Formats: sequence, structure tokens, C-alpha cells
Amino acid sequence: MRRSTSRRTLCAALLVASLWAPTAAHPAAADQRPVAAHPDKGDCPNSLGRGLTSRLDKTMNDVGKKADIPGAVVGLWMQGKGCYVRSMGVADTRTGEPMAADSFVRIGSETKTFTVTALLELVDEGRVKLDDPISTYVKGVPKGHRITLRQLAEMRSGLFPYTEDAGFVHDLLSDPQRTFTPRQSLAYGFKHRNTSAPGKKFQYSNSNLILLGMVIEKVSGHPLADFIHHRVLRAAHLRHTLFPRGNEFPQPHPRGYTDQTLSGEVADATNWNPSWGWAAGAMISNLHDLRHWAKSVATGQLLTAKTQKQRLKTLPTGFPGTTYGLGILKTNGWIGHNGSIPGYETVTVYLPSKKATLVVMMNTDILSQGQEPSTLLARAITAVATPKNVYDGAATAP
Repeated sequence: MRRSTSRRTLCAALLVASLWAPTAAHPAAADQRPVAAHPDKGDCPNSLGRGLTSRLDKTMNDVGKKADIPGAVVGLWMQGKGCYVRSMGVADTRTGEPMAADSFVRIGSETKTFTVTALLELVDEGRVKLDDPISTYVKGVPKGHRITLRQLAEMRSGLFPYTEDAGFVHDLLSDPQRTFTPRQSLAYGFKHRNTSAPGKKFQYSNSNLILLGMVIEKVSGHPLADFIHHRVLRAAHLRHTLFPRGNEFPQPHPRGYTDQTLSGEVADATNWNPSWGWAAGAMISNLHDLRHWAKSVATGQLLTAKTQKQRLKTLPTGFPGTTYGLGILKTNGWIGHNGSIPGYETVTVYLPSKKATLVVMMNTDILSQGQEPSTLLARAITAVATPKNVYDGAATAP
């Protein structure tokens, strides 16, 4: 969904800005420090060294304050050098509860990597072909006879993004607990003419992934959530990742804050129903699972070498240094995806040249000077840790 910083009131901005620094308003917040090491030695047995760790701590703190981020978690693992896991800020602005690195978060568009992996497993089995038209599986798609599954996964279908329809935005924000079916979500986009001919240009659109989810269900004969659970999550040994049926949310999780409201004021979106995002953005995970998923996606651990090669054949997005493949982003060497949903943002990427993994999780999606806070933090962290490979996820910003 597109956001506008003009909707934020001064009061709302000040509210969030004050949360990064310690405050005497609540005992937990008073004891909190801007940066706190995560105690989970299993995820980070060896640090990156005092000098680099200190620079990353300062970077994380500076970005957090400037971007008005309530709380964030960063995990960086570099083979042969060590790792860096930090949580900072608060998980709950009311109580001052510190952000915890073992939290579950809504991962938004990172769901796309799971959906497309599921589709590509069906490709490997010969049950679908990437160059099949979507009309073979789903009726009623504008110019569906000309749009292929490949073009949907590449974000080159030309279909209007349903999340940009004014009626959809109003209906979602009027009742964030509402359940949307895939057909209902798509209907908002199908009211509009296609924005371009199939394959002509890159346009990030959730409509594409909703359709791919419907293809998976039709071909497999199983609900998408079940298919992903059994064929993707179990196979990748991801025990802390799920596709929710409604607004369920495992503990522990931080409260999520958004300004995507009808009034433009900041609201708690923790329990909003993510059904509208479905195959494009409904899933939940944590730091441990996202760390392992990053490498799995980038190296094709669940796919044949032939199919993974097709997945990584990326095309220009119009953003320098950034290309997009089959449900996957490449940006200055990093491979993976980012995610944004009201209240939460994430980045999960892998850098093959350094055998490095970066995961960023935070409990806000409120833009900072027109940019997503997760992009700002990931960009700053990589500028310090991998200066020749600086992350930029602007191409997939809603």
C-alpha cells in the first residue's frame, strides 16, 4: 500500500521519536539502553570484533533515532569473521518493554519468497510451466491469456496493484479486522486497466502473487497455507514460521505501529488481519528462521539447479544496482527480499561473495523522509560491514 508522510501529524511523529531514547515514564524504559546485546549464543557464538561491533552499534542507534523507529533487531552473520546480533528500542511503547531478538514479527512481502518457492517446486515436478498463461488456471484476469506465470513472478504482468486502489485502502482501513478472500482483493485491481503490456516493464504489484497463490492451490489441491507448511517450511526446517489463518500471532511479539490510518495518526496494528496480503504478504517468522531461509532462497536448497538458475535470472527494475527475478530481489550483490505490512518491516538477504546473511526486523512501517525505515537501517549496516555491497530495497517499496 502506498504511504504518504504528509498524513503524519506532528504529535504522532514526536510520540514515536521519543521512544528510542531511555525515558523515566516507565521503569522498564528507564533501565533500557539504546543498544543491548542479544543473549542467544546459538545464533551468535562469535562476535565480529570490538571495533566493527562498536561501529555497528553506533550506526544502529543513529538510524533508529533519526528514523523514529520504536524497536529493531539486526542479525548479521559473516562466514569466517563472526556475527552481530542486536536488539534495541522498545517492543511496546506503552509499557517500555525492550525489543527482544527472539520475537516473532509479521514479514509482509517476504512472504513472496515462500509463495514463489512453492510454485517453483511445482515447476520442478512438471505440474506447471513458467510460460503457461495465467488464464489456464485462473479465469477473469484482464488479458490473462497473454500474461505468463513467469511474468507474474517477475513483477512484469502489467496488472494494476489492488493495494493502490482507493476503494481497497478505504475498506481495509475502515475495518482492519476484516477478512479478504483472494478474489475479493483482486477485484479492486481488476477494476482498472492494465498499466502496461505483459513483460514490458517492472512494476511491483501484490496482484501478481495473489494469482500465483491461486495457481498453487488449484494445481496442488491444497490450501496455500497447508502446501507452504508441508512442502516449504518443513523441508527447510523452519519451525518458527507460519502462514496465519487470521490475525493469530505467536508470543513473544512486539506491538506494531503504523500511520496507515484514515486519520493519518499512529495506530497499533499488531492484531490487524493480514488476509488481504495472503500469498503476497501474510506470513510470520523470527530471526532464527529468517537467517536460515536467506541462504536457502539464495542458493536454491529446495529447488533443482535448473530452476534456481531461472529464479536468479533477474531483470532491471529501473533502480540502479537493483534487479528482480522470480520473487527475488538482487541489490548490489545481496539476494533476498524485504517486507512491509502495517506495523512491521523486515529485510532478509544473503551475500554469496562474502557468505554473509543479514536480517532486519522492526515494529513500524512509518516512512522517514519518504523512505522505508528497514531500507534505511539495512543500507546503513551494510555500508559499515560490507561497503562494496550496500543494500538498497527501494525497488520493492510499496
